[in-house]
Amino acid sequence: MSFNHYTIDQLHELLVNKELSVTELTKATLEDIQAREEQIGAFITVSEKAALAQAKDLDAKGIDPDNVMAGIPLAVKDNISTKGILTTAASKMLYNYEPIFDATAVEKLYNKQMIVIGKANLDEFAMGGSTETSYFKKTKNAWDQSKVPGGSSGGSAAAVAAGQVRLSLGSDTGGSIRQPASFNGIVGMKPTYGRVSRFGLVAFGSSLDQIGPMSPTVKENAQLLNVIAGHDSKDATSADQPACDFTAKLGQDIKGMKIALPKEYLGQGIAPGVKATILKAAQQFEKLGAIVEEVSLPHSKYGVAVYYIIASSEASSNLQRFDGIRYGYRTERYQNLDDIYVNTRSEGFGDEVKRRIMLGTFSLSSGYYDAYYKKAGQVRTLIIQDFAKVFADYDLILGPTAPTTAFALESLNHDPVAMYLADILTIPVNLAGLPGISIPAGFDQGLPVGLQLIGPKYSEATLYQVAASFEASTDYHKQKPIIFGGAQ
Repeated sequence: MSFNHYTIDQLHELLVNKELSVTELTKATLEDIQAREEQIGAFITVSEKAALAQAKDLDAKGIDPDNVMAGIPLAVKDNISTKGILTTAASKMLYNYEPIFDATAVEKLYNKQMIVIGKANLDEFAMGGSTETSYFKKTKNAWDQSKVPGGSSGGSAAAVAAGQVRLSLGSDTGGSIRQPASFNGIVGMKPTYGRVSRFGLVAFGSSLDQIGPMSPTVKENAQLLNVIAGHDSKDATSADQPACDFTAKLGQDIKGMKIALPKEYLGQGIAPGVKATILKAAQQFEKLGAIVEEVSLPHSKYGVAVYYIIASSEASSNLQRFDGIRYGYRTERYQNLDDIYVNTRSEGFGDEVKRRIMLGTFSLSSGYYDAYYKKAGQVRTLIIQDFAKVFADYDLILGPTAPTTAFALESLNHDPVAMYLADILTIPVNLAGLPGISIPAGFDQGLPVGLQLIGPKYSEATLYQVAASFEASTDYHKQKPIIFGGAQ
């Protein structure tokens, strides 16, 4: 029997009442993964033995009625460190890397007795928007297996949308949670920078990266963020914010809330079907009592250029540690130390990773630093100021998550610039360190369209409140792909 149609609250009730054991739930989840994996390709590693051992232990102890997450299996993106479970970042460079420590986010999952059932596929080192740069496999979209699932958290998103798991963790550097959530018709939250510890996350862009939850519904997303959020002394960029319940505002109405709709988010390059869906969603918010008004974020058009200078510069620095000496892949073709470094990195990194390392190294090099990296930092400040001006008068910002619905496999992966431009609506949020959520808002030619809500720093509870209000007044989140027993 499959339990993937049950919400976390429903599963918790079954577990507490002993109508379902953790072992039965884990076995059912493993069966769901296996049944769909050939079509979807969402997982790099499935941790069957460890998951079943943990489930057996939890059944022996019994489920705490006050811990809603106890015994719930989930997938974790494979750039988040898991002790004793391969953590590859979807790269040949780390094909055999088995960490000796858990990321803080994973530690928090275990503290709440959740079960890490497997590691989800991604673009190599989280560098990509389609999950096609993985060394291991190409993940497919849950709604249409000829389309990409988005990226870089494509495996995490597709696994939830296809009903392989109920929940997953992703990471978001420039849209890598929200864009695949949009493409797969699920909920994806990129929390405020520092809200979730980055300790144990394989670093890409250290001033941009953030771990976040992915789920079928808004409430379940908030429940998972409750588990992983919080200050961590092991992460110097972790925000020292008081603990809060992200579900606290769910169910509250949004009458009188002011929502900004930037004209730049519905301009050139936005697919007509996506634009129409977002405008319809804006009308729905007005019916719910919110005030929606057009605003301008004039510097958002520079977001992609700024991002690819800053993110690539940080990546070129962060990826120096992968040298074939301490762990991971090492070339067999060497006669001296220089050969080990050069050949290991040449053979171990894929084309997109090499491209970004070279971009970043160039941006930071003598004679170009002022022209590129320094200037990008200055424009980043202007983007931050644009958001601050809007939030002085508005509670939230509304717009599409991505300019289009999911595109065809192999259609953009040979055109880096086109692939980069697909993140134009999500990147500014990372540059400004703000929280952003993508929720299902409709369909365009049978493919999901994601609605993005952006808030001021540490406004996740308000984002969930507004997202849940929209979700309760529509049924887009209830529609499932054929692979998950749906009609589409």
